[in-house]
Amino acid sequence: MTRFGYFLSCEEHGPKELVRQAQAAERAGFEALWISDHFHPWLDVQGQSPFVWPVIGAVAQATSLPIATAVTCPIMRVHPVIVAQAAATAGVLTGGRFRLGVGTGEALNEHVVATRWPPLDERLEMLEEAVGLIRELFTGRQVTHRGRHYRVDTARLYTLPDEPPPVYMSGFGEKAIEVAGRIADGYVATAPNAEWVKLFRASGGAGKPAVGGLKVCYAADEAEARRTVHRLWPNQGLKGEASQLLPLPRHFEQLSESVTEEEAVGGAPVGPDPEVHARALSEYVQAGYDEVYVNQIGPDQDAFFDFYAREVLPRLR
Repeated sequence: MTRFGYFLSCEEHGPKELVRQAQAAERAGFEALWISDHFHPWLDVQGQSPFVWPVIGAVAQATSLPIATAVTCPIMRVHPVIVAQAAATAGVLTGGRFRLGVGTGEALNEHVVATRWPPLDERLEMLEEAVGLIRELFTGRQVTHRGRHYRVDTARLYTLPDEPPPVYMSGFGEKAIEVAGRIADGYVATAPNAEWVKLFRASGGAGKPAVGGLKVCYAADEAEARRTVHRLWPNQGLKGEASQLLPLPRHFEQLSESVTEEEAVGGAPVGPDPEVHARALSEYVQAGYDEVYVNQIGPDQDAFFDFYAREVLPRLR
């Protein structure tokens, strides 16, 4: 049976509010949590970007839900050795309920520690080496590594969970999905694309979970919900590689000026009709995803949780 979870947005909410939302999600009947890992928000209007790891620690103490990063980039801004230590500690704090989601990242977050943003093929190569390092460190053995992209000198993790956290990988193109199938314990995506799931499983991911996420906006008035999406997430309407290549929120703001309300919404479920929301989540189920995570855009989180608890989740189950 498909599991339905809540997607905590570090771009929109501060750390205390994220912990509160995690508790509200558990009360509403969501079964797991995702949390984004950003240094910058996409747009200044989104307004936040707390460091994800202490938030995960706080959520681990405040709820009993599994939690995963969606996703962490372990190739530049944070060295894979440090990501391994953070993930292992999260595994201990959650009692084994933590999963490390990884991806090749965006310049928006990673450029802050480097002057060069590598092309995708190189980032995939870096990610594969980084995941190998993280797994090696999860063994608790001392690690010395001289690779193409990383150097590690006698590193050892002393605080480890009983079992190493599973490593899931996001991917939206053929090359990335094939790497995910080969190196990851699960697949992460943000579109109900059955072909992506099939490619992941054909590339080595057979029997491994595929998890998907989407943004929605509940409001009592559909027009209000559409305005909220257009105000806070117009970057959803941007096409192509801009999301990977632009380094600053103001660049996304400049491009987003030409995004219409219709483009920003892009078919996402908005407004008060529970059937619209349930159908959107069901598309992921039909595409073969084992878990589906939903994020409410905007500040009206409590009304969203009440709406999903009463009207949407029962339809899906």
